[in-house]
Amino acid sequence: MSNQNHQADPTQRARLRWRARRGLLENDLIIERFFDKHEMELTDNDVQALTVLFEEVDNVLLDLFLGRKEPEGDLDTPDVRKVIQMMRDL
Repeated sequence: MSNQNHQADPTQRARLRWRARRGLLENDLIIERFFDKHEMELTDNDVQALTVLFEEVDNVLLDLFLGRKEPEGDLDTPDVRKVIQMMRDL
């Protein structure tokens, strides 16, 4: 992996983790496992994709994470799909 695109700013990652806190416990568990496994390897594109995802309501997120729904509209980008797949693979 190239470190060129790595999100090296710990403050930015901490803000993203704080923003990831959700109202549904299931989402919190999935997102926490995701960060525990992938936080140090996230790229700037991954962070942007997560920022877009975290704008969604909890039920939509859970459906995306569990594969009950596929990304549509603004969520249908390669970067968002990559992050969703990383969540599904946990």
